[in-house]
Amino acid sequence: MNRMEVSHFYGRQVLAYPCEMDNLPSEIQIIDPIEIRSTTIRCRRCNQIIKKPDAALPHHQYYCPTCINLGRVSTLAKFYHLPEPNQFEIPPTILTWQGQLSSLQTMAAQEVAASMAHHDHRLLWAVTGAGKTEMIFPGLAAAIKRGERLAIASPRVDVCLELYPRLQEAFANTKIALSHGRQPEQYHYWQLTICTTHQLLRFYQAFDNLIIDEVDAFPYASNEQLIYATHQAIKPTGGLLYLTATPGPALFKQIKKHQLKVSYLPLRYHGHLLPEIKVKRAGRWRHRLPKSLIQWIKHRLGKLEMLIFVPHVADLAYVETIFKEQIHQARFTTVHAADPQRLEKVQAMRDHQYDFLITTTILERGVTLPKIDVAVLGADDQVFSASALVQIAGRVGRSSERPGGDVTFWVQEPAVNVKEAQRQIKQMNRRGRHYQ
Repeated sequence: MNRMEVSHFYGRQVLAYPCEMDNLPSEIQIIDPIEIRSTTIRCRRCNQIIKKPDAALPHHQYYCPTCINLGRVSTLAKFYHLPEPNQFEIPPTILTWQGQLSSLQTMAAQEVAASMAHHDHRLLWAVTGAGKTEMIFPGLAAAIKRGERLAIASPRVDVCLELYPRLQEAFANTKIALSHGRQPEQYHYWQLTICTTHQLLRFYQAFDNLIIDEVDAFPYASNEQLIYATHQAIKPTGGLLYLTATPGPALFKQIKKHQLKVSYLPLRYHGHLLPEIKVKRAGRWRHRLPKSLIQWIKHRLGKLEMLIFVPHVADLAYVETIFKEQIHQARFTTVHAADPQRLEKVQAMRDHQYDFLITTTILERGVTLPKIDVAVLGADDQVFSASALVQIAGRVGRSSERPGGDVTFWVQEPAVNVKEAQRQIKQMNRRGRHYQ
C-alpha cells in the first residue's frame, strides 16, 4: 500500500487507481465506482444517473461529471473502503464548555441527547439565535463517551468556520477534523468531524450520529445528491439530527409520515422575541437609492455595525459607488460568494474593522455578530425566498447584550416573499410569548 495509513480508509470510499495501491490489507473492500447499465451509468458516490454518451471516455470507459470537483470517478478507478472500527481514545473530561443552558434549551437538549443515544432521526426546529449549537453539546458529549464517530455538516463553508472554534473550545480534549473544499489540510481520522455537506460524498457508513446544520440552506435543500450522501455517510443504524429555523416541505413531509421526530424551541436563549421586519418603499432603487436608506445607515454609523443585503452581485458596485459619494468616512466593503477575499472580509467585520458590509445572500446565515442591524435593499426580488429573509432577519438580536435591533426591508412593490417572512416571524413570536 502507499503511504496512506490504514485509518485513511475507515468509513470512507477512497478514490484511487489500482496501479497506485499495493500491499493492501486483506480486509479492504474494493468497489467499482461506476455501475454500468444498458443506456446509462450510475455514480456510486453521488448516485447521479447519466446517459452513456454524456459520460463517455475513450475505449468504452465512463466517468461521472456531476461530482468531478471531488476527484474524477470513472471506470478506470476504484473505491477502497474499510468498515468503521471506532478506534478512538476517550478523554477523561469531554465537555469543557462552561456555559449554561436555559430551562427551554435544557429540555430540547435532553430530547436531542436521548435521540442520539437511540440513533433516531430528529429535527431540532429552533428560531434563529436560539442556541442550537449549544443544545447539541450534551448529546455530543455522551456520544463521544460511548466511543461513537460523529460529524456536523453544513452546506456553507462560513458556517463550518464559525462552528469549528466553538467546538474546539467546548470539547478541548477531543481532536476535531475540519473539512471543506477550500481546506488544503490533510485528512485526519478523528472522532468528531466538521465539514461541508459536499464532503459527505467522501464517506460511507462512517458515522454513528450525523448532524446537518442549516438543513434548509442552499445548496443542500432539495439536492438529491447531497441527501443521498447524507444517508450513505451514516451507518445502517446511524442517527441523524437536522437543525434549522425554517424547515422546508421535504422535512414536513417526513414529519407527517412519522419518519422524523421533532423538538421545537420558539425562543432565543436570552428569552427575547425575534425582531420583526419593517418595510419601506424604495421606488426604482437601481436608478436612485432611497434617501431613507442613506439616513438609516448614517443614524447608526459609529454606534452599531450593519449588514446591507442586495439581491445580485451586479448590484454591489452601484450601491458601493453611491455610498462612497453620500456616506463619508464610513468603513465598508462588498462581499459575495465568488469573492476570493470573502472569508478575510467576514473576519475583518468580526474584528470591527468595518462599519458595515454590502452583501448578497451568502451572509444570510452562519455569521454571528453581537451588535448588528440589517437592511435588505430590493427584498421583493425573487432571489430572496421567504426562508432566506427570515434567516437574514435572524442576524439581528442574537446577543444577550443587545437582544433587540432593527430589521428594515426596502421594496419596490408589496411582495409575497416579504409578507410570508413577516408572517413566519410573527408566528414564532406568538409561540414564544407562551414560554416567556
